[in-house]
Amino acid sequence: MDTALVAAHLCCVWIGAVVAVSFLEAPLKFRAQGITLPLGLSVGRLVFRALTRLETVLLACAAAAAAAHGSAVLALLPAAVVLAAQMLVIRPRLDERARRIIAGRTPPPSRLHVLYVAGEVLKLAALTGAALVFGGLS
Repeated sequence: MDTALVAAHLCCVWIGAVVAVSFLEAPLKFRAQGITLPLGLSVGRLVFRALTRLETVLLACAAAAAAAHGSAVLALLPAAVVLAAQMLVIRPRLDERARRIIAGRTPPPSRLHVLYVAGEVLKLAALTGAALVFGGLS
C-alpha cells in the first residue's frame, strides 16, 4: 500500500469535512425556519466540537501515513498550526461568546468569526498543498 497516497486522500477527506461544516452547515442552519440564534449556536457548538475531534484524528492518521512512507510529514505543519490556533485560542473564545448569547446576554462586537474563517481558508490551502505533495510522492 502506498501510504503517501493514503496521506493525500486523508488530506482530501479533511478538506471535505471543513468545507461541509464551516462553509455549508454553519451558515445554512441559521436560514432554517424556526432556528433562533441561541438554538443555532447551541447546535454549532456541538458540530464544531465533533469537527475538532475529526480533524485531530485525520491529522494524526495523515501524519502516520506520511511517516510510514518516509515522506515529508512537515507538509502537514501549516494545517496543524492553524488547527492548533483554532482549537487553543479561537474556538474557546467563540464558545464562550456563544454561551453568553445562549444565556440571553449580549457580548461586545468581535472579529473572532472573521479570524476563524480566515484560518479555515488558510487551512484549506495548506491541506491542498499537502495533498499535492503526498500525491506527487506516490
